[in-house]
Amino acid sequence: MKINTDGVLLAAIADHALPLAILDIGTGTGVIALMLAQRFPSAKVDAVEIDESAAAAAEKNAAHSPFADRTAVHYTSFERFTSTVKYDLIVSNPPYFVNDLKSTEKRKEIARHADEDFFEMLLHKAASFLNDSGSLWLILPVKQAENVVVNAVLYKLFPSKIVHVYSDAAKSSFRQIICLDFMNKGLEQEHVYIYEAEGKYTNQYKQLLRDFFLAF
Repeated sequence: MKINTDGVLLAAIADHALPLAILDIGTGTGVIALMLAQRFPSAKVDAVEIDESAAAAAEKNAAHSPFADRTAVHYTSFERFTSTVKYDLIVSNPPYFVNDLKSTEKRKEIARHADEDFFEMLLHKAASFLNDSGSLWLILPVKQAENVVVNAVLYKLFPSKIVHVYSDAAKSSFRQIICLDFMNKGLEQEHVYIYEAEGKYTNQYKQLLRDFFLAF
């Protein structure tokens, strides 16, 4: 549950014109929530986490950040999470190994694996929490992302942007960042490359993360 490429890319790319309420589903130790709080200084951020120790770390990280008064960590599952807030922006770096070999370590299993109906629940609840102009952003392996886009239509959520993520230009994309909303105005597609050579990040990747990584 340490900082990972998927999480920071999602937090750097997920966007909304002026989000006042943001929800991070499965926040881990709070990295995505805090990056979004940094990017959107007018927003209040709710962060949901099912793992007790990760939620405690997220709460501590938020409390020691400049965004403590705008960030709330909720130790609960997303299934049980309730809110009267309608969110402008919902993000998640969810578990994605559906019907795959389960980890013997329970915490990693929860963080990385999903039951077959997990994404149905995620789409259903996220749609109910979004306001009319809100958007749901997810980062997933390509196969799961394609399935989610197809199933999202059942909840009147349509893809407005897909960002194809590549390790480098010689390889196929290994992740998609998808934006779903209610507006159905057409699809925009982008491509992000992490490395230009072994151990050397692309300028594109460094530009995306320079406000968050001291090394960039």
